[in-house]
Amino acid sequence: QVQLVESGGGLVQAGDSLRLSCAASGRTFSYYDMGWFRQAPGKEREFVAGISWTGGSTNYADSVKGRFTISRDNAKNTLYLQLNSLIPEDTAVYYCAAAKGSYSIGSAAYDYWGQGTQVTVSS
Repeated sequence: QVQLVESGGGLVQAGDSLRLSCAASGRTFSYYDMGWFRQAPGKEREFVAGISWTGGSTNYADSVKGRFTISRDNAKNTLYLQLNSLIPEDTAVYYCAAAKGSYSIGSAAYDYWGQGTQVTVSS
């Protein structure tokens, strides 16, 4: 089992940047493919980005492609999401998740979830 704790959220203005972190503890972080999801008020949780356990493969939702970057540091047991050129539509609670198998755009593929960190983008 792995425990995940997100941090780095906050209130920013449109056009600003943030870096989210997801600290992992428990079983070896490098065993897992990882993903970031987000959930806005009144909406379903949606895939944002995924990364393989080596970091060699990544995937992004079309809505964030070119603005967000997912990365990981297995030596530090930490997953990151760099958010650039933020827009109000990016406002959501952001969750990191760990998958025993391959990362996927579907939330059912993930076995462990963090508690989320709030990102609010004002116009």
